[in-house]
Amino acid sequence: MGLIHGLHFRNLRGDLFGGLTAAIVALPLALAFGVASGAGAIAGLYGAIFTGFFAALFGGTPAQVTGPTGPMTVVMATVFTKLIASNPEGGLAMAFTAVMLGGVFQILMGVMRLGRFITLMPYTVISGFMSGIGVIIVALQLAPLLGHSAESSVIAALQGLPAVISSPHGTATGLGLLTLAIVFGWTGRLAKIVPSPLVALMVCTAIAILVFPGSDLPRIGDIPQGFPQIQWPQFTLTTLKDVVGYGLMLATLGAIDSLLTSLVADNITRTQHNSEQELIGQGIGNVLSGLFGGLPGAGATMRTVINVQAGGRTPLSGMTHAVMLLCIVLWAGDITAQIPHAVLAGILIKVGFKIIDWGFLWQVCQVSMRASLVTYGVLVLTVFVDLITAVVVGAFVANLLTIQRLTSLQVEKIRAIAHPEDDPRVVLTPEERQLLQQAQGRILLIQMSGPIAHGAARTIAYHMGRDCEVLILDLSEVPLMGVSASLIVETEVKAARRHRRGEIFIVGAHGQVQERLRRFQVQKTLPASHFLPSCYQALQTALTMLEIEPQAVRPMPTPAPHNIDKRVENPPFTR
Repeated sequence: MGLIHGLHFRNLRGDLFGGLTAAIVALPLALAFGVASGAGAIAGLYGAIFTGFFAALFGGTPAQVTGPTGPMTVVMATVFTKLIASNPEGGLAMAFTAVMLGGVFQILMGVMRLGRFITLMPYTVISGFMSGIGVIIVALQLAPLLGHSAESSVIAALQGLPAVISSPHGTATGLGLLTLAIVFGWTGRLAKIVPSPLVALMVCTAIAILVFPGSDLPRIGDIPQGFPQIQWPQFTLTTLKDVVGYGLMLATLGAIDSLLTSLVADNITRTQHNSEQELIGQGIGNVLSGLFGGLPGAGATMRTVINVQAGGRTPLSGMTHAVMLLCIVLWAGDITAQIPHAVLAGILIKVGFKIIDWGFLWQVCQVSMRASLVTYGVLVLTVFVDLITAVVVGAFVANLLTIQRLTSLQVEKIRAIAHPEDDPRVVLTPEERQLLQQAQGRILLIQMSGPIAHGAARTIAYHMGRDCEVLILDLSEVPLMGVSASLIVETEVKAARRHRRGEIFIVGAHGQVQERLRRFQVQKTLPASHFLPSCYQALQTALTMLEIEPQAVRPMPTPAPHNIDKRVENPPFTR
């Protein structure tokens, strides 16, 4: 029991009821995602069963419910389409191989403890990507909602939309519109008792069976009953690159989706999830799901929240949800075969609208133009170009803008003065100001503060290359220095020593900065006497080296303690 994170039996009733409720919500979604992926409804059910059971058993978020999600389904639809088109006979098996490979990558992410870094993806990229996924789901389901077959791409779906609208299938369109009315209108207390997707599925399927039993209404059709067959890994040398690429994409997307849902579960249950174990559990679930012909899964936010609200608190709830779905596959296949495609399309359109980050898409326009460009750029690339391209380009541009902004802040904190009045932002004590004034411009003081990364290297090189007799580099307020900045310091110090440009003193280097300079052999290049703990000592030493006799400086006044009686004769600071 110690191997299962958060498992105990003190909440047995809540876990069983939470798992049952989550299964009720997951059923129509699993069917819909299976159909939308192109692999069939049974693939969605198998994905919910295997990922739901084993991700709960081995994962690190006790109350999380795992199963096929909108983003993962959109990726899988692309995987199925491209691999089957390139290899009609073995494309389906290769697609499930990509699912298994994605699970292996997730296990490796967990073992390598990468969970803490995955959620560092900029929210502008996540929001644009997820919103793009929502737009794709809505666009691809418009044709099935009106009784036509779904297209494989958004562009094809939009191009064929006028023809679809001009010739709708009457019965399918009616059931689709009724489904939309239920999933969008079934709210309030009733929705907490019976979820709207389940109500729409039951009502519209019953109408299709009882009122239109012999119509040509597109339906799911026969669903294989019993246990699934094993899909052994299969690939060729020509498709290996694509299979690995899709596996990595599924792993990354599933990891982000799951860990964000884990954060939601933590906030509701007041617990702390284990990111690394969660990735391992998700990976095991996806490996087994792909092995048995199921869709890949990830932590499902809506199902997790419903599970918690119904009382689920431990992995037993997620495992119960999977067992309930398995029972439906084994004994209720005849009923699910009658479900119309238009009903599932209506349910998916509601899912697509929920995935679109409406609030942030509106808010980001009022906050930052750069953030808006990244968010909407990722959205457009996701919808019209490629999912992988959208994430890679979006993350690159967002991080580039962040680096540029941080570089500007770092450059502002690098200040060089030869006279005390050159830059009022430079922090000096009165004694240090007097000593610098006595140097009459022969000493250049460079003062830095805050972490210094590679973006500030050019500014450091510019100031350190200026002509002066003595250069004092004050690093007292620098807790961290990057490799590029350290390399510039080393290069300029060696150049100054080689060409005898002047003396260099380094002040206040400590901790990581001191160790970094030592590894770059700066301490071997300069004499030990040129490393000083304070700027005051460096200025005194520099003046002596310049053969300038330091004049007596007035010491800084010492503040009087609070407990000293202020009523003294001849107070020192009278006007």
